[in-house]
Amino acid sequence: MANNITVMKFGGATLATPALMKGVARRIVETRAQGRDVVVVVSAPGKMTDELIAKARAITDEPDEREMDMLLATGEQQSIALMGIALKSLDCDAISFTGPQVGIVTDDAHTKARIVKMGGEKIKTALRLGKVVIVAGFQGETENEEITTLGRGGSDLTAVALATALSAGICEFFKDVDGVYTADPRIVPEAVRLPRLAYDEMLEMASLGAQVLYNRCVEFAKKNKIVLHVRSSTKPEPGTLISEEVAQMEGVMVSGVTHTKKEAKLTILWVPDQPGIAAKIFSRLAAEKLNIDVIVQDISEEGSTNISFTISQDDLSRAKKAVEKLVREIGAKGFEADEHVGKVSVVGVGMRSHSGVAAAMFEALAEKGINIQMISTSEIKISCIVAEDRVEEAVRAIHEKFQLAKLA
Repeated sequence: MANNITVMKFGGATLATPALMKGVARRIVETRAQGRDVVVVVSAPGKMTDELIAKARAITDEPDEREMDMLLATGEQQSIALMGIALKSLDCDAISFTGPQVGIVTDDAHTKARIVKMGGEKIKTALRLGKVVIVAGFQGETENEEITTLGRGGSDLTAVALATALSAGICEFFKDVDGVYTADPRIVPEAVRLPRLAYDEMLEMASLGAQVLYNRCVEFAKKNKIVLHVRSSTKPEPGTLISEEVAQMEGVMVSGVTHTKKEAKLTILWVPDQPGIAAKIFSRLAAEKLNIDVIVQDISEEGSTNISFTISQDDLSRAKKAVEKLVREIGAKGFEADEHVGKVSVVGVGMRSHSGVAAAMFEALAEKGINIQMISTSEIKISCIVAEDRVEEAVRAIHEKFQLAKLA
């Protein structure tokens, strides 16, 4: 049975209205008619998660995280019930389950929980009875039966975790886009769909701002060798396959340009240039569960240095509080915060075997007069922090410089 299982994940945009839900239900029925066992994972409909967050923040700027999980988990529960109703209206036998009901056990990090154990027997039993199984994404529970959520995009992670537990042949993601593009088509109309990507490329793109897939789900897929397929919820054509790297992928120098405007930069001023200070700073930030991205330390001058780093704008308030305490403890002179920065990045496994990528990227930005504030690199990506209001212009300039429209 295992090789015959397909996990189909549908995002919130594809479930935003009853009409769209009916269309998704028909798509599921068509897949089931091909003789496949189908497990469906759904997000909350439309922008419901954002709306629930807004309601909580209308009460307080810092809502309790446990109660936020209780609130946000209700979005996906609406989707599973409505999808079950839609499928049964088409005479398709189906059953819906919450994350806890199918045995998704997480740690106790509310709003950003990690899966520690995955069930599957309840799903397998339902499949043997000929049912389509619908599972609420984004949610689980702790060993103490506390409801948790997996963070933004956690429904993607649920889908891949289920595909792994069930040894599914493929995990398909149905979106309001028909695959992964060389850049965001809303910013670069010339962007083209990529037929195939390596896990590492998709992982970098997801981590750097591409919102097609969640980075933790790609990590999970890579570790367990689950083939991912990002495709349109309304068109039958294939989309973008994400799998292990193959030789021909290195022939392309850069596969895509990603960006995010949800960055903030913090600079701790006149930090004592002593062994162990950086460790103390970033250990404290890690203890606050703050994810640090780009880090730059200035050249030491008169026994002091400045340390800058970027974080998500969503974490800026908590980061400021942590840094305020750190400044006093380490004897720094103060700190500055800038929430008007963004990040633009180029990604491609071909960068391992091609030189000149950094030079071309910096030239593209220089030609437009865009100042680079910070730089971060890895084996297959280069990222630049720039002013938030120049991000889109930077994406277009880089896309044109590398002639990515010709990858089609």
